[in-house]
Amino acid sequence: MKVLIDTCIWSYALRSKHQNFSAYVEQLNDLISAQRVLIIGAIKQELLSGYSDVNKFEVLNEHLSYFENEVVIDVDYIEAARFSNHCRRKGIQGSHIDFLICAVAIRLNAEIFTTDKDFDFYKQHLPIKLHKLVNH
Repeated sequence: MKVLIDTCIWSYALRSKHQNFSAYVEQLNDLISAQRVLIIGAIKQELLSGYSDVNKFEVLNEHLSYFENEVVIDVDYIEAARFSNHCRRKGIQGSHIDFLICAVAIRLNAEIFTTDKDFDFYKQHLPIKLHKLVNH
């Protein structure tokens, strides 16, 4: 099964040398090796927005170009809005990007790899699948 990688996981791999995140980085590396990784333009934009140094920006952009951008289609935006409204009626707030991630993942029958606890709340009301960290 393919796995849509959320921004936080990419950030651990790119910026953090902290031991607490090593299992997430190892899992990401395993998914990359297995060619199971998905990325969408909005996540790529979030990652690149964190690099104001032009050289670092270009290096990261080149590395991320290895991963084909999964196309976001009109129905994804409509579903994301529907999900946002549904969750808000249940008392759960979320970002537009989070709901877009959910919509794309559901359409592609992909898991979402994230440490963002908001997705645990979304999962109570949306048919998303969260990727579980596999112990090595």
